[in-house]
Amino acid sequence: MKNRVVFAAGHGALLAMLFMLIFSVVSCGPSYNSIKRMQKMETGVSDPTTKEELKEAIKKYDARAMDLVTTQAQEGMWYKILGTRYLDEKMYKEAFDAFKQAILFFPTNQNLYYYLGICAGYLANTALDYNATGGLDAATQKMNYLKLSESAYLTSLEIDSKYYRSMYALGVLYVFELKEPEKAIPHLERFLEVQKRDTDGMFVLANAYYMTSEFDKAIALYDQIIKINPNEQKTADAQRNKKTVLDAQHGYN
Repeated sequence: MKNRVVFAAGHGALLAMLFMLIFSVVSCGPSYNSIKRMQKMETGVSDPTTKEELKEAIKKYDARAMDLVTTQAQEGMWYKILGTRYLDEKMYKEAFDAFKQAILFFPTNQNLYYYLGICAGYLANTALDYNATGGLDAATQKMNYLKLSESAYLTSLEIDSKYYRSMYALGVLYVFELKEPEKAIPHLERFLEVQKRDTDGMFVLANAYYMTSEFDKAIALYDQIIKINPNEQKTADAQRNKKTVLDAQHGYN
């Protein structure tokens, strides 16, 4: 009786209902179950029980369901592209919002969490005391963005433990922003296991070693940078930093 009442509403009302359901599914993120429920109303197949009814229901549902899933995947990809375009233009808030939307469609994509972390890090450094409260609101906002950046990088590594971009990003975040060099060390050590000749990573890790008084390890890394000799400026920086560590080590002893 319920199905007969629904279909008596007419084709126009059915299309309106279908549009509202599609909008609801898209706005809340991908949901295969929601699509299936919507198509039950569209096709009129209700609670199939026999093998024949099940086969018929599958034929009616699957093609349409996958069409909508494909459409949603495309929408998610558009948000990702939009986010990277905004990031290229240094429009970090807009990029952050776009990547946040893309994650609704691709919740297990490590790249999206990495980009979200990058945007949050930039936003942390643009937090201003707009309410003139003496800086407390701005400081809180900055820390919130930094912790969000940390969470995004860690999530990307939970998805892919070998995602070296987030290893490096976490190292920079812990050393230069959160001032927690001890947390940076394991991530940067793993980073350099993959990116063995990355001197930028070596500089950050050496800094972390220096901040935690592991002077010998810092000196060894600066020696390695000097040996690689990436360019005149970096080699000079490594030599100068090595001297600073040696002076600190002598004073420490």
